[in-house]
Amino acid sequence: MLPDKFKRAIREKAISRAHTRIILAGRTPESFSADELEVIVREEEDNIKNNYKEKGLLAVAALLGLGWWI
Repeated sequence: MLPDKFKRAIREKAISRAHTRIILAGRTPESFSADELEVIVREEEDNIKNNYKEKGLLAVAALLGLGWWI
């Protein structure tokens, strides 16, 4: 669905966010198993994709003049 370039960019951003999330929790990435790290990164990827979708819908609504009713 998404080109590889965008998938890579989203993945890198998700990894960065996951690292920040782990540090803020007072832990190190090494204290997690590979499966746990994958779950955290997947959650961040989903958050990023949802944010992009939400912003896209708001942009379309603004173009149609529906901004005040949403």
